[in-house]
Amino acid sequence: MQTLFTPEQLADPATARSNEILRACVHCGFCTATCPTYQVLGDELDSPRGRIYLIKDMLESGRPADERTVKHIDRCLSCLSCMTTCPSGVHYMHLVDHARAHIEATYKRHLTDRLLRWTLAKILPYPMRFRLALALAKLGKPIAALIPDARIKAMLAMVPKTIPPVSRNDDAQTFAPTAARKMRVALMTGCAQKALNTNINDATIRLLRRLGCEIVIPQAMGCCGALTHHMGREAEAHSFAAANIRAFMAAGDLDAIVINTSGCGTTVKDYGHMFRNGPLAADAARVAALAVDVTELLAKLDLPALPAQRLRVAYHAACSLQHGQQIKTTPKDLLRRAGFEVVEPADSHLCCGSAGTYNLLQPGISAQLKARKVQTLTARSPDVIAAGNLGCMMQIGSGTATPVVHTVELLDWATGGPKPAALR
Repeated sequence: MQTLFTPEQLADPATARSNEILRACVHCGFCTATCPTYQVLGDELDSPRGRIYLIKDMLESGRPADERTVKHIDRCLSCLSCMTTCPSGVHYMHLVDHARAHIEATYKRHLTDRLLRWTLAKILPYPMRFRLALALAKLGKPIAALIPDARIKAMLAMVPKTIPPVSRNDDAQTFAPTAARKMRVALMTGCAQKALNTNINDATIRLLRRLGCEIVIPQAMGCCGALTHHMGREAEAHSFAAANIRAFMAAGDLDAIVINTSGCGTTVKDYGHMFRNGPLAADAARVAALAVDVTELLAKLDLPALPAQRLRVAYHAACSLQHGQQIKTTPKDLLRRAGFEVVEPADSHLCCGSAGTYNLLQPGISAQLKARKVQTLTARSPDVIAAGNLGCMMQIGSGTATPVVHTVELLDWATGGPKPAALR
């Protein structure tokens, strides 16, 4: 794609990077075939190719974002299926991230939008605030039918029946391995996960200790920054990320930084790019290089081959795992090695509609994607659905009676841990 940025514009590193990405696009349109929002809405501007044109026009002209551009960029899930499909290697993620930051800096949203986004940014990344909000929201659920705003209804619908107790395993500490020590790793415990589902970190700790890992929960570690990053709130996202980089670097020698929420993993693995032009560049690159999804690490730890478990598992591939990190077969291989029968839904490359805060900000589109994903998963008649991302688990779980658990919960159970709570 031809671009016409001025030398002055290209002096900005973000614009220079966007220029590289735009020039890689050859207009082939392969991305439209795998874009969930294009499939649902049928509008070229709700496809990656259409959004690329809008972003190019906005950035090249140097103008503030307009309502039309914002509408179509907001509808993007950042599922990154287009990056898996693209034959030219167009790095759409960095381009849409730049566009969102530009929108946040130049476009004044309606008051209700600003309030909603501010609320999400000030609550979701903070576990204790999130817990308090969930407790208060439980009181508001009975009046959800009276609220006209679909986004507020979606927020209330997200509230779980039971808020799990605080897990002390998430506190800063070190866990010794219960088998011969093989490596020393840090575990990112997440933010929303600590409020919504404490079983995931507990199962991860048990399993990794059993396989010979010394586990460090670093002091002063917090949200990875993904939630605010995808809303274009760049300064807040970088503040979270910088705090994590310092926390991991202060944790001493590490063989890996383990992440069990794939949305976080995609962001942490991009820290090197985020801080490439600043004083944290070297440390950020080091952290990004150490970051692994929990299944990547488990594949190196000689998980024992186990007899058949007589449990049919429908595996849901989170977009941030299969597209963002290009981890596709490892989780399924691990589940099969642990003795589970693994099946996959049709169109497994398509998003479930969760996508961080997308299900709260775009509830109509999200609901259509959820319904399709639930239908394809349950069509395989599973006993349980497994996924590697909390957001997907909650999204899918809200649409089916089939239990939904994290992949690591099943692997922990198969190797001696307790039966996952959702299956009891």
